[in-house]
Amino acid sequence: MATKEFTVGVTIAKEQLKGKKPVFTKEEKREISIKRSLELGSRIKDYLEARPNIPSGRELGERIAAQRARILHYLGGTDEDWRDYKWQMRNRINKTEILQQIIELTDREVEEVNQVGKYFRWAISPYFLSLIEPGNPKDPIRLQSIPQRAEMVPGSGEEDPMGEEFTNPAPRITRRYPDRLIINVTNACAMYCRHCQRRRNIGETDHHSGVGDLREAINYIKEHQEIRDVLLTGGDALMLSDEKLDWLLSELDKIPHVEIKRLGTRVPVTLPQRITPRLCQVLEQHPPIYLNTQYNHPQEVTEEGVEALNRLIKAGVVLGNQAVLLKGINNDKHIMKKLNHELLKARVRPYYIFHAKEVVGTQHFVTSIDDGLEIMEHLRGYTSGLAVPSYIINAPHGYGKTPMLPEYLVSSGKDKIFIRTWEKRIFEYPNKH
Repeated sequence: MATKEFTVGVTIAKEQLKGKKPVFTKEEKREISIKRSLELGSRIKDYLEARPNIPSGRELGERIAAQRARILHYLGGTDEDWRDYKWQMRNRINKTEILQQIIELTDREVEEVNQVGKYFRWAISPYFLSLIEPGNPKDPIRLQSIPQRAEMVPGSGEEDPMGEEFTNPAPRITRRYPDRLIINVTNACAMYCRHCQRRRNIGETDHHSGVGDLREAINYIKEHQEIRDVLLTGGDALMLSDEKLDWLLSELDKIPHVEIKRLGTRVPVTLPQRITPRLCQVLEQHPPIYLNTQYNHPQEVTEEGVEALNRLIKAGVVLGNQAVLLKGINNDKHIMKKLNHELLKARVRPYYIFHAKEVVGTQHFVTSIDDGLEIMEHLRGYTSGLAVPSYIINAPHGYGKTPMLPEYLVSSGKDKIFIRTWEKRIFEYPNKH
């Protein structure tokens, strides 16, 4: 026997085919609306059940504070030291004998870190270390920052999968698009992500791009009037001093066809102390500035980090996030949704989810593309559009970002198309000319 809801649906369809508008009483409309509301609520029941088991950094405040106290005690630091990004940088942990005093490492894990460290540099700021849950080898912060044996497993991968050495028309420039380019300003970072796409540039010492190279990069931009958008990255753009950053932004401001500047940085995530009042004063003087950072897991969104984001927002900086899809860290529809919700609460717009690149030593992080598409399926429609970034694969050899989307166009004809909604309902839609 057909349900009333089904009967109503058939009635609507038949009346629409006749070109008539179906007529319902006020009570029938309300009954249909209530049933639809219950149906919609049921569609996110699985997320509501999973959400309490995916705490954000803001919800882990007590645990993080305890780790912070433990680290300060071991390093002989004070609360004032902790707030000083230069102290954080001087005290980056890059020795296993210190690391194992703060988080629990087995003898085998110590051996792994030491072995991997001979080939791939590692360092972690005291702040980022405080976010790791001791004794949990699957902790998402630990997996991103502490070397593991998987980095040494032979396999496919390239040192430069983006082909940056072949998209380098001037010193420190990477150009892959018609109207925008990158200036690589440093190889330094607050910590060295295990999934880094430019780990070939990290080396064993930090160094910033020389003024001579930067002047040549600026001259290249001056000579190419089609360039309207310049991204400063590295490494991490905010590893530059306030003075050098101010000079570089000022030089770009002098170029009439440069409309916007962008900063690529992970310091809001790994070293929020770097977002000082003085830095914000510098950035405020050079609008418009767009800053894209890289939060990969809700655990990285902490009170201390959000305070730094607030300072940037007050300085007029527009914030976005470029997450990287990482196996065992965030290749989960519920984790990514919780991350994007936490970012929006902090006024950071989810911008991209990047498919992990095939970089030497990072194969254990690479997921299937199906994982990314499933996440997108459970964002569009299931949450606000503001929380839906673009899922991106970087084409090989520097041929640019390519969006990956679930298929919503079922078929297309001259006069009509068939579309699939986020609920997998199929509808006919006019294709007017």
